[in-house]
Amino acid sequence: MKKIFAEFKEFINRGNVVDMAVGIMIGAAFKAIVDSLVNDIISPLIGLLVKTDFSNLSVKLFGVELMYGAFIMALLNFFIIAVVLFLMIKVMNNLHNLPLINKKNDEPAEEEAPTTKLCPFCQSEIAIAATRCPHCTSQLED
Repeated sequence: MKKIFAEFKEFINRGNVVDMAVGIMIGAAFKAIVDSLVNDIISPLIGLLVKTDFSNLSVKLFGVELMYGAFIMALLNFFIIAVVLFLMIKVMNNLHNLPLINKKNDEPAEEEAPTTKLCPFCQSEIAIAATRCPHCTSQLED
């Protein structure tokens, strides 16, 4: 049981889990704002056009009431959230590509010294400091 608890503690302490939890909480709060925008501002304005509360529009079909007004409001909620998320991601990508934030060196990267070389006899890759090939046992010159 202690091992399971320790693994769970390690999982929770990872940065990704905490970041994801914060993102979900912010998303839930943002959804409440968009719901209020649609239900309290946009829906009444649309209601002025159709002369009724738009979210209460429905039709009876075979004894079942289909609430198409509420469905249209849900689609409008989704559309607003999708547009805002798209714009936020677009702005974040543009900020990431700014030269002040994304500092890339204009100088070419220094090439690292090679750590291996080829044996001239068997063409196997060997350590650069080797004096004898471990594959063919040939004596190597400096």
